[in-house]
Amino acid sequence: MAQITFTQNLARHVECPALEVDGGTVREALERYFALHPRVRGYVLDEQGALRKHVVIFVDGQQLRDRAGLSEPVRDGTSLYVMQALSGG
Repeated sequence: MAQITFTQNLARHVECPALEVDGGTVREALERYFALHPRVRGYVLDEQGALRKHVVIFVDGQQLRDRAGLSEPVRDGTSLYVMQALSGG
């Protein structure tokens, strides 16, 4: 199982508790998470199912490379950290 954790910035907008989920890829793990918390999907993915421009996912500390397909493998014990990019001046 993979552990999915969201930053507090995202949690201010939608309930997104840390959970352990099954999945062979980042997309599969996220889909299992969204099945339990469907409101989170719109904050993380765009209408085409790709990662939104202001969202970054780290897989075991490495930034996700496949932002459209989310095809990077997930293994037992993988940590997914979902964060919302901040900007401003």
